[in-house]
Amino acid sequence: MHTHSLDSKTQDQLRACAHQMADAAREAILPLFRTGLISDNKDADGFDPVTQADRAAELAMRDVLARVRPDDGIFGEEFGQSAGSTGLQWVLDPIDGTRGFISGTPTWGVLISLRDQVGPFYGIIDQPYIGERFEGGFGHSELVGPLGTRALSTSATTTLAEATILTTFPEVGTPEEGKAFHAVAERCKLTRYGMDCYGYALVAGGQVELVIEAGLSAYDIQAPIAVVQAAGGIVTDWTGGPAHEGGRAIAAANADIHAQALDILSRV
Repeated sequence: MHTHSLDSKTQDQLRACAHQMADAAREAILPLFRTGLISDNKDADGFDPVTQADRAAELAMRDVLARVRPDDGIFGEEFGQSAGSTGLQWVLDPIDGTRGFISGTPTWGVLISLRDQVGPFYGIIDQPYIGERFEGGFGHSELVGPLGTRALSTSATTTLAEATILTTFPEVGTPEEGKAFHAVAERCKLTRYGMDCYGYALVAGGQVELVIEAGLSAYDIQAPIAVVQAAGGIVTDWTGGPAHEGGRAIAAANADIHAQALDILSRV
């Protein structure tokens, strides 16, 4: 079903719906950002915060779908899955990076993507506070932000020695996964932490060359896949296979960087 089988009118409707959802999520979240919002812990064994803002944003997006695309499926982080009847499913993460959100950093984002049975083919990464929206799919690959609108295009840097690599947590995942990440990172020019979905947006924007993560859910990675790939990048799991169901992911600016990083990950 990928883009080619949806006519241009349908593509325009789907894009408009996605932007309406992103706008609705912004309106729900921004009044709650940096207000000392209390988070609930979803993880009995650790710390997995969810806030009123997460829930409000997903409900706002679901309200848009109920009005505009009621027959599509939905998979949202907070309120679960519904199948729909169109063969299309919206995958929603109302706040990717809740830890960043409750810390007041501007590196969290709203993730909206559209998938069929093959995988995701359209996505938005929206950062409401900065006012940046990264969009990829249906022939569009652009950033709308404080400096206006510009095309997204990944970096042309082809060697790890010149690359910047990002991940969210220094330990990445398990000790083995952390060891694999750091084996790649020590070959790179610069390593930065704590970016959540914004790291993938920076790959799409040509600012950095690599994001390597583990322990992801499907809703964490599907919008980044669509946005990065529309900008010319590559997103796979650590073996080079599909990453859209979550787990371990690598987003790379180009095939050369991807191959060099995969070579190291596969040997650790």
